[in-house]
Amino acid sequence: MKVKRYQKKFNYSYAFGRYPVIELLKHHRSSVIKILRKSVVDGGEEGVREVEELCRELGVRVEVADRAIERIAFKENTYVVGVFDKYECSLDSEENHLVLVEPRNMGNLGTVIRTMLGFEYRNLALIGDSADVFDPKVVRSAMGALFRVNFRYFKDIQEYMSEYPNHSYYPFMLDGSKDIREVEFKEPHSIIQGNESKGLGEEYKDIGQSVFIPHSESINSLNLSIATGIGLWEVSRGKR
Repeated sequence: MKVKRYQKKFNYSYAFGRYPVIELLKHHRSSVIKILRKSVVDGGEEGVREVEELCRELGVRVEVADRAIERIAFKENTYVVGVFDKYECSLDSEENHLVLVEPRNMGNLGTVIRTMLGFEYRNLALIGDSADVFDPKVVRSAMGALFRVNFRYFKDIQEYMSEYPNHSYYPFMLDGSKDIREVEFKEPHSIIQGNESKGLGEEYKDIGQSVFIPHSESINSLNLSIATGIGLWEVSRGKR
C-alpha cells in the first residue's frame, strides 16, 4: 500500500503524532492498517518508543518509512503516523449529544471534539455540509479524542430530530430567548451549535429552548470552539 497525501475520497486516513496514534491503537485497534515511523527521531525518541511498545503488545506492524511520512505529513516534526481504515459509528440515544450544524473549520472541529470529551460528551452529530472528521488536521487538533467519541452525519436537523425524539433540544444563538445561567438542562439533551461564520438560522428558535451566552458588546460573537466549551462547562456545572 503506497500512502499518498490525504484526500477525502480515500477509504483510509492518518493520525499524525504520538498522542493521536496511541489513542488510535487503544480505542480503534481493529481499524489500524499499520504504523509508520521515521528512522531518526531527534527529540521524539520517548514518544516513538512508547508507540512501538504498544504496537508489540497489540501485534501491530511498524514500518520505518521516512519518505512516506515526509510525503503525507503537514508538519516537519512528525515522527510517527498511524494509517487506519475509516469506520462508521452510531450515537447512543440515551446519552447527551453535541450537535454541530455545518462546521467547516478543521482546527475548530478537532478542538471541539477534544473539548466535548473533556466534559464527558461522547456523541457528536454533524448536520449538513460539515467538515470531514477523518481529515488528519481534525485528528491532530483533537489529539486523538476522535477515537473515543461516536459521530454521525445527518443531512439536516429534521433527520436528526426524527431519530432522537426523546432528547431535549438547546440551540445556542446570539439572540436566544434565555440566558444560559437560567436554563435547566434536561437529560438526555442535545446542545446545538451553529456554523463558525453564520451561527444558527432563525428557524432554530422554534426548536426546543434557545439559549444565549452573555458577553460584552466589544465583540459580536464567540468562536465556535470557545462557545462550545463555555456551554458544555455550564451544563456540566449544573449537574454537580
